[in-house]
Amino acid sequence: MGKIISVANQKGGVGKTTTVINLGFALSDMGKKILLVDSDPQGNTTSGVITSKNIKPNLYEGLIQEVPVEEIIYPLKNGINSLRDNIFLIPSNIDLAGAEIELVAFFSRELRLKMFLEPIVDKFDYILIDCPPSLGLLTVNALSASNYVLIPLQCEYYALEGISQLLKTIELIRKNLNKNLEILGVLLTMYNRTTLSQQVSEEAKRFFGKKVFNTIIPRNVRLSEAPSFSKSIFEYAEDSQGALAYKELAKELIMNE
Repeated sequence: MGKIISVANQKGGVGKTTTVINLGFALSDMGKKILLVDSDPQGNTTSGVITSKNIKPNLYEGLIQEVPVEEIIYPLKNGINSLRDNIFLIPSNIDLAGAEIELVAFFSRELRLKMFLEPIVDKFDYILIDCPPSLGLLTVNALSASNYVLIPLQCEYYALEGISQLLKTIELIRKNLNKNLEILGVLLTMYNRTTLSQQVSEEAKRFFGKKVFNTIIPRNVRLSEAPSFSKSIFEYAEDSQGALAYKELAKELIMNE
């Protein structure tokens, strides 16, 4: 049975999409079969790995029009880079913004994504879901479908602000929708060698304890540039500090299974 991991934090710009893409590629490079699910209407995971726009059917058609999941899984294999041989995508675009409203009228609206993914869960080692920067129905669907939630936490001012609300949401979902949901870990991102980054790291460790990953993702310009070329960090700058960090994160994740 594959592991489903939601990458969630209602704060924007913390590295959710960067983590979904690059952790996915790092795990793929270690021989794992990976599915990336873009559950954010901004579609940044989609544009971060492919250049095509407005692919249909996409996640919107899956959730709202009940198009089978098998018809919405797109291989990223391109015959150029073997990194892409074992990694697949369920894309999204701005249409998904309407799903948040339309889902309200559906029976078991919080479980639509879980039911959508069920037929293919055992076909992948890891399914990584990029959540939108909110705690709305799309994020609730992602958490209800997942075994784990990975929380990226940027090493900047107010980093922990709002985390308590995310934790309350996770607890509510555990109680009412998905009793098996666990926090996989907290990932420190955008770290640089400043007093502030060190303070945020220490504060996160006090708050989350051993749930904080040993691996820290540095602030790295290559990580910021790669998505504009629709490439993972490993295709764009494989020797960069960002690439090395995501390789370490993948190793840490597998070692802790």
